[in-house]
Amino acid sequence: MVEQSFWDMLRAKRDSLTKSGAIVADYLMQHAEDAQYLSISSLAKSCGVAEATIFRFCRSLGFQGYNEMKIALAKATATASPVALKLEPGVDTQTLCNHAYTMAVEALNATRNVLDPEAIDHAATLLQRARQVYCLGQGGSQVLAGDIWARFSMLSTKFRTAGDSHMQAITASLMGPEDVVLFISYSGCTRDMMDTLHIAKDNGAKVILVTHYDDAPGAALADVVLLCGATESPLDSGSIPAKLAMLFVANVLVLRYTLDNQELANLSLSRTSQALGNKLL
Repeated sequence: MVEQSFWDMLRAKRDSLTKSGAIVADYLMQHAEDAQYLSISSLAKSCGVAEATIFRFCRSLGFQGYNEMKIALAKATATASPVALKLEPGVDTQTLCNHAYTMAVEALNATRNVLDPEAIDHAATLLQRARQVYCLGQGGSQVLAGDIWARFSMLSTKFRTAGDSHMQAITASLMGPEDVVLFISYSGCTRDMMDTLHIAKDNGAKVILVTHYDDAPGAALADVVLLCGATESPLDSGSIPAKLAMLFVANVLVLRYTLDNQELANLSLSRTSQALGNKLL
């Protein structure tokens, strides 16, 4: 059975859409390339409709939700515009190196342009005042959170992490007003993340969110939002350039925290470096 394309589905349902649904359809037809990168909140704002309208539009086309619709749109857009793929299977490795370099630099430049220095300062202050800081994420972002925790752990034992979503919920349930959550989530809208952040906030903890979308549901629960500017196609979820961009954000935060706590940082780095050095043959 041949999978029906997004545009075929849209054409089949076009006449049965509501007036607001037709507005969404028109926007997607006119801005297909850009729309695949938008959050549901951003698309709703661009169309001048409610988020519930976007969800109903997705269901009317036969999709379970917004993310499924975005993936179908991205596939249809890639099929219609082969140049968007940029790479062919037989491409030489030097071209691959150049392509990977360009993607990484673009992701870092885009992040540098959207990252707010005042937000970094605010986040660093929260870290400095915190009793405990939990670096959390889910899926690929949990790996990033672990890397960020490992770096901060060389400065202070108050930086911690937790395992899967169940352990994160348990950890959040024991937090208090003096604790901080540093959560890594490109989308800023995963269900498990929202559950964890709601529990943490209910207990008075502060939240720092590293995400791509300033209008993501998670941003509404955050005391500070640190933006990652890298764009990520629905067909390339968990891309390395996006991970580099989020690590760039984390590195700026680490540097700010280190310089604001210079004496303690120097002592901690000296002791941890010595401890690691003793492990070498």
